[in-house]
Order: sequence, then C-alpha cells, then structure tokens
Amino acid sequence: MPVLPEQVSKAWGDRKGAAVFATVDKNGMPNTIYVTCVNKYGETIVIADNFFDKTKNNITAGSKGSVLFMTNEGKAFQVKGSVEYHTEGAIFDDMKKWNPKQHPGRAVVSIKVEEVYSGAEKIL
Repeated sequence: MPVLPEQVSKAWGDRKGAAVFATVDKNGMPNTIYVTCVNKYGETIVIADNFFDKTKNNITAGSKGSVLFMTNEGKAFQVKGSVEYHTEGAIFDDMKKWNPKQHPGRAVVSIKVEEVYSGAEKIL
C-alpha cells in the first residue's frame, strides 16, 4: 500500500490551519468539510469523527475521499484514496490520545493513499 511521499509527510509538519475533507454520496454528490481534528498515523492521514453526519453516511456507503491542506508557505497538498472508518483498534486508540477531550471521538477515518498532488503536479 502506498504511503505519503516524504515531501508530503514533511509538509504535513508545516501545515497551516484546518484541512479540507471531501467525500461523495452514492449518487456522486460531493460533500466537503473543514477538519481541525486531523493527524497522521504512521504515513497515512487520519481524521477524528466528532460530528460527522453526511460524511459518515458517504464513508459507510463506500466513498473515496480527499484531504487538502496548506503549508505555512502557502503550498497546497491533496491526498486522495479509499477511506476506512475505525471504531476500535490501535488507530482508534491513537486518535483518543490527540483528539480534544471536549469532542466525542466517535471514530477515526483513515485515508489509504492512492494519489497525491501538490497543486496540479501529481506526486504519486
């Protein structure tokens, strides 16, 4: 399984502000949300499900996903791939360590890296 390329992993450490997470429903209608409870687990991006509704429905229906983030220098990176929804296990336990205590942390979503872009440049 592909992992985040090194330059993207390094850029993640220089991330500025919220990331954007996109999924699609079974009819192809996109749903895009800002996510602040987002982290890396190994070399994949993970997002805490604190208040998902449409996003969770899309994921459980088999949606792929995309995460877009910016660096402090204004460089954009987008990671695309299959999405997995975890309600237990090591990845879920890890999320409970970094997700803010005031949020429910119902589950954690992981993006299985399939494509990576920096702007229009395809990196992977």
